[in-house]
Amino acid sequence: MFFIESAHAQAASSAGEPNIVFQMVLMLGLFALMYFMIIRPQRKRQKQHTDLLTQLGKGDEVLLSSGMLGKIVLLNDDYVVLDVAANLELKFQKAAVQAVLPKGTIKSI
Repeated sequence: MFFIESAHAQAASSAGEPNIVFQMVLMLGLFALMYFMIIRPQRKRQKQHTDLLTQLGKGDEVLLSSGMLGKIVLLNDDYVVLDVAANLELKFQKAAVQAVLPKGTIKSI
């Protein structure tokens, strides 16, 4: 019985510590994976949305994130005024604009 306990103690101590270089390579690999899978695509979408907002012009037909369609009547720095129905104009934040629609989309609906 004394020999079995000493054999288990020797086996546990021979495992050693993990290699520091391996741990660093693993951490860098995980960071690279997170960057290419999450951060980079999100930045690309954000840049596309910013470009869309800077190219807005009076008369563009847009789709808002709420699903509302309208034609831009007035543009400010942070807000757009949309004509959504006859004699009905609403003011929204520019960030709510999700897409610019082709001309004539609202009439065809």
